[in-house]
Amino acid sequence: MQHVAGLSGARAGAKAAVEVRGLSHVYAGRDGAVPALESIDITVPAGRFVVIVGPSGCGKTSLLMMLAGLRAQSSGTILIDGRPIARPDPERVGVVFQEASLYPWLTAVENVEFPLALKHAPRGERRDRAEAMLKLVGLEGFGSRHPHELSGGMKQRVSIARGLVQDPPVLLMDEPFAALDEQTRMTMGHELLRIWGETSKTVVFITHSLTEAVYLADEVLVMSARPGRILDRITVDLPRPRTYQMMATEAFGALRERIWGQIRTAP
Repeated sequence: MQHVAGLSGARAGAKAAVEVRGLSHVYAGRDGAVPALESIDITVPAGRFVVIVGPSGCGKTSLLMMLAGLRAQSSGTILIDGRPIARPDPERVGVVFQEASLYPWLTAVENVEFPLALKHAPRGERRDRAEAMLKLVGLEGFGSRHPHELSGGMKQRVSIARGLVQDPPVLLMDEPFAALDEQTRMTMGHELLRIWGETSKTVVFITHSLTEAVYLADEVLVMSARPGRILDRITVDLPRPRTYQMMATEAFGALRERIWGQIRTAP
């Protein structure tokens, strides 16, 4: 499936894959209760690519952990595909973290099929599915390699394949390319858009890179400093498929500057 100009707008009318209403979170600090997130409202239509940016410590990762069912919010509701989420559910939500977190004693294909093995899926079925995911992420022929034999970018491809292997409608990504060099990071961003185009997943992606945010997103959500709130929702109306040349355009620069202006002056 190839994304073209105008498709993002059409997706805006799709059913919501992620709904967050009145979400707040307070955690216990040494000096008492510390508000981390405050009155977060988010709607992500199915198939949309949403990027979240904000100052360090604003609660971006905490929010993502709650969307994944890995952390409970203090108040508010979270619906994934129309149903509440209170615990990890990899059939509804795939998660890719900043670190690849692969099991070093398993091969690439074994790492990808591991979630299916936990569910006692038949060996042949899970191997076929894992190999299909490795092919999707551009690692066909690398299934027998162990993590130490793979580059940083290749490890993250394996992580993405593992996040997709149970075919969840939603994929959450917490700065997955932050540890990579700039060239690999740009390549991985381009590859992620290809994978997104072929799978039509709903993606919620966290990054500190404003260039990466504009390049990838249908919409950028800008968060305030702690307690994190949504300051701005910026539609990225650049045509798809995205190209590296777009980064040099006036429109791209204006979007990046708008985001930076929000973060720089975030209360």
